[in-house]
Amino acid sequence: MASSVGGFRAEWTPASLRLPGIVLGVGLGGFVDGILLHQLLQWHHLLSSTNSDHIGVRYYNPKTVPGLEMNTVWDGVFHTVCWLAVLVGLAVLYSRVTHHRRRVWTSRVLWGWILAGWGVFNLVEGVLDHHILAIHHVHGGPQQLWWDIGFLVLGALLLAGGHLLQRGGRSFDPEPGEAGRAT
Repeated sequence: MASSVGGFRAEWTPASLRLPGIVLGVGLGGFVDGILLHQLLQWHHLLSSTNSDHIGVRYYNPKTVPGLEMNTVWDGVFHTVCWLAVLVGLAVLYSRVTHHRRRVWTSRVLWGWILAGWGVFNLVEGVLDHHILAIHHVHGGPQQLWWDIGFLVLGALLLAGGHLLQRGGRSFDPEPGEAGRAT
């Protein structure tokens, strides 16, 4: 979808990296959440608060072997969705970038959209799983509301920071000799 902007052929604009960047960010942000909070810190699993959820899912106590087994299965489902998001993001990016791939991977535009996607992940997952469904919390216990709010604040900061980072990036025309700033 080439167009002419200011005398330059503008095939690449920051928006062309928006979708793959956001989808990659959602998947990668999910992996950070799952690996750090579910596995390394073991603060929660996908269904670790269903004893007080809002939808009536059976409680699987993660402190028992059968409960941990079921939570691990659902953590695996969660990681599968993250993995699929990364694959889709890479496929969309690959379909849009045919030249100068290294330049795209070092682009503030792409990394800005990836950070924004991670922020979107935190906001959607935080609102849906922590507050609406209440199937788990960032760190259960008496201060869980503050941990959940902190997770949302981090998501908002990632979204805002990613948006600012990508706005400060330079778009480019991947054809040699036709460099310029597309607006």
